[in-house]
Amino acid sequence: MQDKTILTITGSDPTGESGIQADIRYIAELGYTAVSAITTITLQNTLGIQEFHDLPASVVGGQIDALVNDMQPRAVKIGMMRRVEVIETIVKALRRYRPDFVIYDPVLFSSRGERLMGDEALNLIRKKLFPLCTVIIVRHQEASDLLGDMVLGNVCFIDDDNRHGLSNGFSSALAVSLCEGASMQEAVGKANDFCKRQLSGATVLQGRSTQLYNDFISLVRQDFATKSDVASYADKLNVSSAYLGQVCRRIAGRSPKSIIDDAIVKDIERQLTKTGHTIQEIALSLGFSSQAHLSKFFKNIVGKSPSEYRTIQKT
Repeated sequence: MQDKTILTITGSDPTGESGIQADIRYIAELGYTAVSAITTITLQNTLGIQEFHDLPASVVGGQIDALVNDMQPRAVKIGMMRRVEVIETIVKALRRYRPDFVIYDPVLFSSRGERLMGDEALNLIRKKLFPLCTVIIVRHQEASDLLGDMVLGNVCFIDDDNRHGLSNGFSSALAVSLCEGASMQEAVGKANDFCKRQLSGATVLQGRSTQLYNDFISLVRQDFATKSDVASYADKLNVSSAYLGQVCRRIAGRSPKSIIDDAIVKDIERQLTKTGHTIQEIALSLGFSSQAHLSKFFKNIVGKSPSEYRTIQKT
């Protein structure tokens, strides 16, 4: 039996701040070997999760069987599970292989507060997984959602710290301490100490969203008269249109297209009120195919035709 091997079963976080990647890093830092079975692949960055791709239960089960048969880890650490059939598969594996310790670190909500599993999955976890767990790690604010009216003796409550990946460090340290023969009380104390050390020296992963947003706004101010499509700005900033949209919605609550359109509308308003340019001349200066095209664009956003707007502003 591999006394210093821990199996972690959870989702993948490509930022490395949480999920499988964080578990592997923390377990290795504590002197143990981590083997892993992935339940869910996420499309994720510092702005959050965009998509979930849950692996089939047969694939999750196949990973577990391959690792446990070969290495027989003493402890199994479980995190994100979203599909009923995956939960069933993990429960069957735990009953079959009977590891010494089962640490469940539930991933019930995302860092943005999105519920990550349905009621059927949660009820199954309560009924079939909880009885197999050595310890269930619960955040105070999630206790009622996770436990319902259940009163369990194997629950370890942790502070409601929203730092991404904090519970990965706590549960990994707890698993290592239990494998080393610590009592539950001692293991919890060591896990808390480990997290404090991690927090004291940790740097939060930073994306470039704020700088990118500022660069986008600067480009729009320079180029709105000749460029109105989001893709051209995204190409110039060397990002995808989807990521640029994600950044703009997170920072400004608006789409890139609405920001570009706003700059164009403001210039149309300026020319209508402060110059004698005809609407046709304004349309040509801003790259519209015709006066009618500009008029339709302007009325859709402002609610008035350019002529009506000019008349109102002059009165």
